Amino acid sequence: MKLSQNATWRLLEAFRWIVNRAPHGLAVRLGGWAGVLVWFFSRARVDRAEARCVKVLQVGVTTARAIVKESYRNLGRGLAEVLRLPSLCPGLLDFIETHGEENLREALAKGKGVVALTAHLGNWEFAAAALAMKGYPMNAIGAEQRDPRITDLVASLRSSCGVKTMSRGFDLKSALRCLKEGEVLGVLLDQDFGDDGIVVPFMGLPASTPFGPVKMADRIGSAVVPIFIIRRPDGVHHDLYIEPALGEAGGAPFGEKVEASLELCNETLGQWIARHPGQWMWLYPRWASTTEGP
Repeated sequence: MKLSQNATWRLLEAFRWIVNRAPHGLAVRLGGWAGVLVWFFSRARVDRAEARCVKVLQVGVTTARAIVKESYRNLGRGLAEVLRLPSLCPGLLDFIETHGEENLREALAKGKGVVALTAHLGNWEFAAAALAMKGYPMNAIGAEQRDPRITDLVASLRSSCGVKTMSRGFDLKSALRCLKEGEVLGVLLDQDFGDDGIVVPFMGLPASTPFGPVKMADRIGSAVVPIFIIRRPDGVHHDLYIEPALGEAGGAPFGEKVEASLELCNETLGQWIARHPGQWMWLYPRWASTTEGP
């Protein structure tokens, strides 16, 4: 199923109108149903996602199908939640319980900013919004879409909760600025970086990985703090986990050995994804530039 940009935008606007007029619980359920509907009509992409899941998790096709279907359901729920952010932000923390917040406070107390290491797991936009609502200076790297209207919408939705959006990719100047000013920079590291990345294992397979955040953290002395948000079984509430800053990698301080530090980052992400596979974005071709197949 492939829609034109205008058709996609109109559907998104209609869905946004609906979920912003429904009670929150119903809106999230509608998002889940929408996700399953997209799953049903996206057979080619779903087949590739299932093959990816089978290869990485070493599970059977039936299990992979259930995981990928749940992944689509989670993405639909997340979309509904994010589209509701402007009205939801004042009460957002009612839906999120935070664990390990002292780890973030301790890292920020050093005055050199924090790289928040995370993945496309759970509702990652909710994690940034929740931390911003708690008063932390949050920055997110922009994800430029083919339709600039969607790019602008994402930035606007983030801004409604106090999250600042940087330009697409890795804007070194802006990233350095926010860290030097003692702010938090959210980084989704589970992305294929093609010829520009460093190839290290990700969930057991070689994967081109962005190295800019690691080198920058080493240059400034910023802590790299893993942060993950997991949806609870009720579908509406979330747990936000903040782990201690990453320590030594390859027998040296984090960041000094870039490849070893990236391996530690990927290992951390992979452990969380393996625990909650139905909440990761399997539709994304994470290993596209480094492995054959899906």
